[in-house]
Amino acid sequence: MTMKIQKLTPKIGAEIHGIDLSRPLEPAEFQTIHDALMDNLVIFFRDQSLDHRQQMEFGQRFGELHIHPAAPSVPGHPEVMIIHADANSTFVNGESWHSDVSCDTEPPMGSILYMRTLPDIGGDTLFANMYTAWETLSPPMQTLLADLTAVHDGENLYRGRYTSNDSGRIYPKATHPVIRTHPVTGRKALFVNSFFTTRINELSKPESDALLAFLFRHIETPEFACRFKWQANSIAFWDNRSAQHHALWDYYPHTRSGTRVTIKGDVPV
Repeated sequence: MTMKIQKLTPKIGAEIHGIDLSRPLEPAEFQTIHDALMDNLVIFFRDQSLDHRQQMEFGQRFGELHIHPAAPSVPGHPEVMIIHADANSTFVNGESWHSDVSCDTEPPMGSILYMRTLPDIGGDTLFANMYTAWETLSPPMQTLLADLTAVHDGENLYRGRYTSNDSGRIYPKATHPVIRTHPVTGRKALFVNSFFTTRINELSKPESDALLAFLFRHIETPEFACRFKWQANSIAFWDNRSAQHHALWDYYPHTRSGTRVTIKGDVPV
């Protein structure tokens, strides 16, 4: 079958039909998927049937796989992160706008989430375009942000989140530019998020807190985003360098379960 790309919005998101991701990609298929990701920031596939090895192999076509610093993984496959929520959960992964593990020195390039079990209603994921978040700021605000850097700290989010027995563990912390340039597209994107970004280095704490609060609110602008309604055996593949996402926890006490592989990235510039 010939792949068909169907955009969700003009700004972000596209569904790709006519591809079976359980088998190895041909070079032309890989290039089509890669280019669609660069153009749309997040791409979606439906009606897929992958085991853990096949999910890993799909991710490995795009780069070396990342191991999450805190979250549980599938036994024997540390690269395959478990995404699961049910009636006993006290939190869910991704319940606020963020870019995955931006506290790493080399934050992930992209993430591939495969959902197997879903509630009858609810459980959608929102994705937002950080190019647009940057481009819609006023010129004076862009000038202010252009040379600023910010601390991204995993401590506050991860400490005690997945286990109460992590007293000896050190969670990643890094400084990144507030505005990063995408290594493939060359476009500028806003690169702060409410999960990990704790301080803008060049400002006083009151100034930093006020500016970050503004930027976090700006990221939530509805016109920057698309909304994906999951179905069983769907896949979302997003670019963490240019997009943020927010998983809605509106389905409690029902079950939502799947796995994620994440592709290593590089130092933001």
